[in-house]
Amino acid sequence: MAEKRICTKCLLQEIDEEAYRDKLLRVIDQMDRDVKAGDVLYEQRLTTCKSCDYLEAGTCRACGCYVELRAAAKKSKCPYKKW
Repeated sequence: MAEKRICTKCLLQEIDEEAYRDKLLRVIDQMDRDVKAGDVLYEQRLTTCKSCDYLEAGTCRACGCYVELRAAAKKSKCPYKKW
């Protein structure tokens, strides 16, 4: 059984932004093909999110998700049905 990771409840001021971004991109890169959206769909979703007023610092203020992670999952949907 894998050891459960405990959330350290970091504040944004305590996070190493570069390491955090790199980890997020690694998670997306390592997603199974059957779960991951294709590159074109992923980029289309991100383009839509970049023009949305709810996008702030990589998160969606409408639902709280990490936009790039949500966009990478094939079956994910925008909470406002923009994609």
